[in-house]
Amino acid sequence: MLLADIVSTSNAVAATRSRKAKVAALAECLGAAARNELPVVVAYLAGSLLQRRTGLGWRSLTTLPSPAAEPSLTVVDVHEAFERMSLLSGSGSQVSRAGEAEGLFAAASETEQTWLRGVVTGEVRQGALDSLVQEGLAVAAAVPLAAVRRAAMLSGSTVVVAGLAFDGEEALAEVGLVVGRPVMPMLASSAGSVTEAMAKVGGPAVVDTKLDGIRIQAHRHGDEVVIATRTLDDITARLPEVAEIVRSLPASSVVLDGEAMLVGPDGRPRPFQETASRTATRSEVTDAVMPFFFDVLHLDGADLLDSPLSERLAALDTLVPEEHRAPRLTTADPEAAEAFAREALVAGQEGVVVKGTDLPWEAGRRGSGWIKVKPVHTLDLVVIGVEWGSGRRRGWLSNIHLGARHPDGGFVMIGKTFKGMTDQMLAWQTERFTELAVGGTDDWQVVVRPEQVVEIAFDGVQRSTRYPGGVALRFARVVRYRDDKTAADADTIQTFRDLLSP
Repeated sequence: MLLADIVSTSNAVAATRSRKAKVAALAECLGAAARNELPVVVAYLAGSLLQRRTGLGWRSLTTLPSPAAEPSLTVVDVHEAFERMSLLSGSGSQVSRAGEAEGLFAAASETEQTWLRGVVTGEVRQGALDSLVQEGLAVAAAVPLAAVRRAAMLSGSTVVVAGLAFDGEEALAEVGLVVGRPVMPMLASSAGSVTEAMAKVGGPAVVDTKLDGIRIQAHRHGDEVVIATRTLDDITARLPEVAEIVRSLPASSVVLDGEAMLVGPDGRPRPFQETASRTATRSEVTDAVMPFFFDVLHLDGADLLDSPLSERLAALDTLVPEEHRAPRLTTADPEAAEAFAREALVAGQEGVVVKGTDLPWEAGRRGSGWIKVKPVHTLDLVVIGVEWGSGRRRGWLSNIHLGARHPDGGFVMIGKTFKGMTDQMLAWQTERFTELAVGGTDDWQVVVRPEQVVEIAFDGVQRSTRYPGGVALRFARVVRYRDDKTAADADTIQTFRDLLSP
């Protein structure tokens, strides 16, 4: 299959708002792929590479070679090129990687170059998420969508089960939970208040504390323990203290879902960035990371995925000591739930997750089964730069660079965001930032005069060495542009530093 077929499908998906039309386009492309191409095609249609790291970034792709006149690259050609780049390391690797990238992009047509740059930098915004690709796969293979979703959940990847889908429903049904093989995490949708979340769930609900740590999944079979992140990366070697706690539980085999975080002497969580840093690389254990589990998926040979949450929690309570369980409340009273949520915030946690008591495990989907409620911060920042969009946002200025006011003058960059923008807003800001451009624009980004104030919502502030201000926003998104404020009215860098946890 040619890369041009992927790009054409991606553009077709981006050009329509109809879910039915998106699925039809994806199904046609998936149905045309050869068996050996399917893993790559599935990943590319979802807007990602199979390689976790290639060593390429937007800076290295600012200037591209002249494009090929006609498309000739196959998906296998592209995959193999990125695979070679991902394996490069040591002296001379940067030069070799640049040569590989030069060759790949020179063989790509102009349209393919734009798409490739987008997929490398995570800027393919075509509206084809993994869940939509699963729908396309079900249509292409003529199998039930539920069978595809369940197999993908239990295998940890849609890519893994793509070939099995074409072998039929029975082949998909043979994919089961394997202790030691992480499964996709169950996700939560959002609500503005606990009362709203309770109404969506209906009836009694479990109100779980949303801990300010990293999501982990713990698998144990005998003395063998695997600790995985929400992206299914194995971090067992980085968390020996967590592995030891799991190994001490009175079970021969178990799969647990939870959070891991650093806890201070006062019992309060340490800043998220400290936990993330502590779990990012293997190091000597100085401050122990503590696990807090809130669900169990398997226990001593029995899979609990299809059991209601109330039964899973009963099993959890008999297995895991209270000090390693996330605090929770089961109630049908919204006032009691609101009070519990306030206590969680006072304790330094992120908020709560409201869960239906009779629901099974539904990995990889954001539905009404789990609903998170977190306080939202909003502050005013100044746009100091902006990047051209790709995919459906091609031709629009999209990703904005955010600056906080420095008391000594000027603005300090503390992050970027492309979230929260409507088509109308994209059109407006393209015109606005073209007017504010300093020294013209290039093919990738635009430096603008720091005049436009934007109200940004975010979930928290963390320390960062990436940005000059030493802080960065978590999950930043645009609320609105503030024409009623000048840059002098923007919040200062000190405001954000004050929001850091002690």
